[in-house]
Amino acid sequence: MTKKTPSFPLPLIFCYFLTLLLLGCGEKNTRKDTDETSTIEETTVTETKDSNKKILFFGDSLTAGYGLEVSQAFPAVIQEKIDSLGLDYTVINAGLSGETTASGKNRLEWVLEDDIDIIIIELGANDGLRGVPLTETESNLQSMVDAVQSKLPDAKIILAGMKIPPNMGPEYTSKFESIFPELATSENIKLIPFLLNNVAGIPELNQGDGIHPTVKGQKLVAENVWKVLKPIL
Repeated sequence: MTKKTPSFPLPLIFCYFLTLLLLGCGEKNTRKDTDETSTIEETTVTETKDSNKKILFFGDSLTAGYGLEVSQAFPAVIQEKIDSLGLDYTVINAGLSGETTASGKNRLEWVLEDDIDIIIIELGANDGLRGVPLTETESNLQSMVDAVQSKLPDAKIILAGMKIPPNMGPEYTSKFESIFPELATSENIKLIPFLLNNVAGIPELNQGDGIHPTVKGQKLVAENVWKVLKPIL
């Protein structure tokens, strides 16, 4: 059976991802000139309140809230939802624009604290847009899951799924999308089917660059995350 995908306007979604590729590459090239320490300093790591339990959002510009205040990014919206329910969790935003699974795998150890209870891994989009070999993306994601399970065996992991346009060919596109659910199933971890569902390719929900969600778009992204996160809390 052929798997159905969300009915996004093709020209809009293609422009969305093409622009993301160009921006991501530019951000990545800029970081090549920095040493490891300065790269770490670029990472947005924001704890919004004191708590005994922590939720780590580890991802790229979508998690970092590119173009907005950190308080408007979807991890902060999640914190508001948690606070409204009186739950004792602190959200940590560890998003870094331009991040790939390869650089994310190397950066993870710097932000993976001993007292993290839940980690949401949101990486892979830049890999797909750059045509990174699928086996490499899959291996890097697997390594990050393994690292969390090794260091924090009691922590719960949520994997954010991503989709790409068909310009890399139907076989690559289909396999890329399947990496996320297959890994979630094999490792028995939770999956957000598509982080940008009902947001990607919709002009009024994205900033002027057409690729990063607006404040309203971030709230919808937060809803996609919340559907999976809330039952765990």
